[in-house]
Amino acid sequence: MAELIPVISENEIKNRTKEIGLKISEDYKDRKLVLLGVLKGSFVFLSDLSRAIPMDHEIDFVAASSYEGTFSTGTVSITKDITIDIENKDVLLVEDIVDTGNTIYKLIDYLQSYNPCSIKICSLIDKHERREVDIKVKYSGFFLEKGFIVGYGLDYNEQYRNLSAIYDLKL
Repeated sequence: MAELIPVISENEIKNRTKEIGLKISEDYKDRKLVLLGVLKGSFVFLSDLSRAIPMDHEIDFVAASSYEGTFSTGTVSITKDITIDIENKDVLLVEDIVDTGNTIYKLIDYLQSYNPCSIKICSLIDKHERREVDIKVKYSGFFLEKGFIVGYGLDYNEQYRNLSAIYDLKL
């Protein structure tokens, strides 16, 4: 039987998302901003983050896969491409979690071919336990060192995304 241990509360997420949204709007004032959500995990965070940014911005999604269960396969594949033009726009890749860094590294490399002005990363969770690539997360919600976390969009085999807070999953 799986055990869920609370790590980050719904209120903590809500407050931190508002802070990040205001900082993003300051940093991208008078710029063409695109929030590019990395599916599936980022959809909950992206939704709340978008409402916390009090300036016009575009939204699109990209999907990349590298996990099976609790383990990264080491191979990243893009399973859904973007649908809007990001050329000469500032792209903010919105992730649920940056863990090994491999997925986001591959996405950044891939998106460069579309000639955006910039690509930065915003992640709800910046986790360093298994980091393999030197990735700089511009906007981090929370820093975690270890654990397999679920909730608020993060899943284990497509389960637990619906939880309103973040939990450490003990199998």
